[in-house]
Amino acid sequence: MPIHQVLRLSRGAIIELDASEADEVKVLANNLPVASGVVLVDRNRIAVEVKQMLPRATGTR
Repeated sequence: MPIHQVLRLSRGAIIELDASEADEVKVLANNLPVASGVVLVDRNRIAVEVKQMLPRATGTR
């Protein structure tokens, strides 16, 4: 989801994930993987715990 859409979300908005608790996920920036982590659920809060920053692809800045 692009950041401009995230910023427009209102309280109570639902975002469907293709992952569940403890699943490994990739964090993307500009459609490029920048980190990997796991999904955490704590009561009514969902987060991604970053476990590893991924190296940049060769030829990008």
